[in-house]
Amino acid sequence: MTVRLDDAKVGDAVVAKSFPAITRAKLALYAGASGDHNPIHIDSDFAKKAGFPDVFSHGMLVMGLLGQAVTDAVSPDRLRAFSTRFVAITQLGAAIACEGTVAELFEADGERRARLALTARDETGDVKLAGEAIVAL
Repeated sequence: MTVRLDDAKVGDAVVAKSFPAITRAKLALYAGASGDHNPIHIDSDFAKKAGFPDVFSHGMLVMGLLGQAVTDAVSPDRLRAFSTRFVAITQLGAAIACEGTVAELFEADGERRARLALTARDETGDVKLAGEAIVAL
């Protein structure tokens, strides 16, 4: 269960959003919108020749899902920083669950802030992205 950020304490979950499975259509739409037409993400034959079982998601697509989860939980005008680290490839068909917990409460530049520890996991629980966000309280 998530709590309101204004009432949150260290360890509280404040971000929780799930996304449906990543489809070939979603990869194609993302490639068109982003301009990233790397064949590893859209051409099955190319991906298989490179040693993968099939195409896989753009890392930035998964990062965008995590960013959406954060800004659905916290108003974008309260976001001070957002960063991620790519941990593992996100396979075609993966459903992504994004979570964020309060890791630290502190003051900076005259405002109360929270550092959120973020993860994006697939349906098996494998972490695909890890990151953090700094938000004003």
